[in-house]
Amino acid sequence: MSKEIKSPCISLCHLKHDVCTGCGRSTSEIKKWKKMKYKEQKATVERAKIRMKEIRK
Repeated sequence: MSKEIKSPCISLCHLKHDVCTGCGRSTSEIKKWKKMKYKEQKATVERAKIRMKEIRK
């Protein structure tokens, strides 16, 4: 059984400068999400959290 991280998508999709203002992922990360391995998903979620902090400033 492979580990999987739940997608950070909250179904409030709006792109601003190639980043979703709902979840903080880039369009390429969103497209690749289902094929990413656990470590890639975890790193993506961490990057998205950082981006969301910047978006909310």
